Amino acid sequence: MATRPTWQGYLRLSLVSCPVALYTATSRSGEVHFNMLHKDTHNRIKMIPTDPESGPVDRADIVKGYEIEKGRYVVVTDDEIKNVRLETTRTLDIETFVDEEEIDRLYWNDPYFLAPDGEMAVEAFSVIREAMKSAGKIALGRLVMHQRERLIALEPKDRGILAYTIRAKREVRDVDEIFGHIPASKPPAAMVDIAAKIISQQEGPFDPSKFNDRYEDALRALIQEKEKGKKITKPAEPQEAEVIDLMEALKRSLGQTGGERRKPAGKTAAARKAPAAKAPAKTPPPTTKKAPTKKRA
Repeated sequence: MATRPTWQGYLRLSLVSCPVALYTATSRSGEVHFNMLHKDTHNRIKMIPTDPESGPVDRADIVKGYEIEKGRYVVVTDDEIKNVRLETTRTLDIETFVDEEEIDRLYWNDPYFLAPDGEMAVEAFSVIREAMKSAGKIALGRLVMHQRERLIALEPKDRGILAYTIRAKREVRDVDEIFGHIPASKPPAAMVDIAAKIISQQEGPFDPSKFNDRYEDALRALIQEKEKGKKITKPAEPQEAEVIDLMEALKRSLGQTGGERRKPAGKTAAARKAPAAKAPAKTPPPTTKKAPTKKRA
């Protein structure tokens, strides 16, 4: 496997263990990255470590320090940091199994792939994976990675195991800090009903291949245009429609989601017009009947 593992150690379920390797499950290789250049020479800018009193500093003279109070540090060497070793530095020990619903989505963090490290590990790894699959629950364990002990959630995926780092309690802000000021009043049931119908009309399968980073695509297009020497003009600002009547906006949204954008491909034009012809009979007041006519005009 060409990819370098993020962590290597042992996966252990009670007395059964095997060597494993942890790999990042996502990639940022395709992202647009900009370098800092001098505006005249276009040379890349170098960031030189500098002491405010003595000037530029060699990297060999840089040490790690923890600030215990303003301007006062405790210096710690790399060897001293390496000596802080927990069992989880080299062992991912499965401690408990929980239902997936028990873990709040706020706590799920980065995804990783966990795979056996070498042919000798495959059999024990497969036993643990299949046992987890039969349990139908999420396994929780801990490991030390990037100088932090992290809680890891494990679940079988294909021939391997999908691992997620789980945020610690102190990393997650209290929802009331942000949501607490939102009034507890309930909106009108009729509006909620229309919004629910809009949602049902927009239901569909999750297909990640249809979701591209359009901002990054626009950046790449900008770079290509600049490379060709073309002048870049500022696009017109989109005009946002002012919502005056929320109920009217909901009704119009319901019409749009159920209209041209969501028509089944197999229907003929005549078949698609048929429901629209019956609609006036179901619509109560005359004022509502006139609305579609204005829309078509």
